[in-house]
Amino acid sequence: MEIGGVEFTYGNVVVFAVAAFLLAGVYSFVKQGLKIAALVVLVLAGLAVAGGVLWL
Repeated sequence: MEIGGVEFTYGNVVVFAVAAFLLAGVYSFVKQGLKIAALVVLVLAGLAVAGGVLWL
């Protein structure tokens, strides 16, 4: 699927959905006061976003 000149595949969409899920986990961990866990999950979310961008 192409939107605005950018090609989206099912893989891209799935990886971005995983990143959004991980960002929700970051919010949850921060609310619970688990800052180290939130940082770890934030790094994983960043890797998922990078993977979604690089997956062509």
